[in-house]
Amino acid sequence: MNNAIRFGISVLFVTLALGFVTKLAMAQDPAQVAQQNYKVLFENDRVRVLEYRSKPGDKAVMHVHPDYFVYNLSAYKIKFTAPDGKTVEPPEAKVGAVTWRGAETHATENVGTTDAHVLIVELKK
Repeated sequence: MNNAIRFGISVLFVTLALGFVTKLAMAQDPAQVAQQNYKVLFENDRVRVLEYRSKPGDKAVMHVHPDYFVYNLSAYKIKFTAPDGKTVEPPEAKVGAVTWRGAETHATENVGTTDAHVLIVELKK
């Protein structure tokens, strides 16, 4: 019986680990997986400029950004969800604010009452 319990625990651990790795592997280019929200405005060998728009309640699936900064064209409230399920709701974004963000993987949800409209400049190495 002891071996059966160990085997069951091992199978559970492997299943959980594979689920986490699969979530990470599935995270992709936001312009590909969330085309309703992200549009590529410009790209060269050094930067990529994205326009992001979302209405209240809109969600974008898990995706990846390299180091980037955000320029807010509107005020909005967004929630970020990391691959491990942890969520962060920063204070409401202000028009004209610029925010630096390091490389990250996340999903987003517009949890405010206004449309979000931002420019995102992703840096390439």
